Amino acid sequence: MTLEDFDPIDSETEQLATLTVHSAFKVHSILGPGLLESVYETCLCHELKKQGVTFQRQVSIPIMYDGIKLNDGLKIDILVGDRLIVELKAVEEMNPVFQAQLLTYLKLTKKRLGLLINFNVPIIKKGIKRIIL
Repeated sequence: MTLEDFDPIDSETEQLATLTVHSAFKVHSILGPGLLESVYETCLCHELKKQGVTFQRQVSIPIMYDGIKLNDGLKIDILVGDRLIVELKAVEEMNPVFQAQLLTYLKLTKKRLGLLINFNVPIIKKGIKRIIL
């Protein structure tokens, strides 16, 4: 398979991703690393709101298991514009399970693009990973 085999991400979703990344850069440049994930989430949402971007925080993802709908298992940190999943971390080292978690969220919600953002890095660019489904 090559890149040509996949549909490109639509421009609206790309625009939301760009705004989210710029907002993450701003938050990180002001706060730096070393704070709790919840602080970065609050500040990132504040930046998105200032730009007029719609989002939801801590969105529950239902899971179907054995014919039962379970609502309490998974939560997306931020769902931007009902198109982009943003999973935030404030950890010393990224664990591969974080990427797997985001992939699972994308599959369960049928979204195509996610951002995994770790704020606990000296340079935020090194803490951002795009995941495309």
